[in-house]
Amino acid sequence: MELVIGTRKWSTWSLRAWLALKRSGADFTLTVIPLREAATSEAAIAARSPSKLVPVLKDGELTIWDSLAICEYLNDKLPAARLWPQDMARRALGRAAAAEMHSGFASLRGECPMDIALRLEADLTEATGKNIRRIVELWSELRGRFGKDGPFLLGDWSIADAFYTPVATRFRSYGVKLSDYGDTGVAGEYGNALLATPEFKAWEAAALKEA
Repeated sequence: MELVIGTRKWSTWSLRAWLALKRSGADFTLTVIPLREAATSEAAIAARSPSKLVPVLKDGELTIWDSLAICEYLNDKLPAARLWPQDMARRALGRAAAAEMHSGFASLRGECPMDIALRLEADLTEATGKNIRRIVELWSELRGRFGKDGPFLLGDWSIADAFYTPVATRFRSYGVKLSDYGDTGVAGEYGNALLATPEFKAWEAAALKEA
């Protein structure tokens, strides 16, 4: 398999697919396309991706061009990796959480784009604050339900955690204090767990070298 991604420092969707692929344990090659280079980025991505977006997973003659679809394909192809829980109800809740991230939180994404190297104290809009409060609520509810089973959103690591790792980087980059948005400590602890995984640490180290 080959995974085509964008610049690690900025590409949230690339990070999600890469985390799931790393967690799967499968062998793959990685192709990194530098983003924000108008003369070359668009053409390089278009040559590999039907949607002209990254990430893209190539497995033989099959091309998959959406991060959530890539993660679900890996779950189907590599069931022993258990990228989703075996329990149907837990899996459904994880999928709901991942889908909410995949399609929502537009204000947070627009106002706080991922930048692994960035550290500042941002003055955020009410719309972004509403997004953060919902994330705190979601993280706290699922961690309250499954926290006894491990440090991640559903207990053990899952695709849902791949989807919220870039969110945790945003909170760190923009100096977001989750306690200002209703967190009692559970959500902050979960965000820290995401940023402490060996997989994210490896991505971060590579991102900072690209900077």
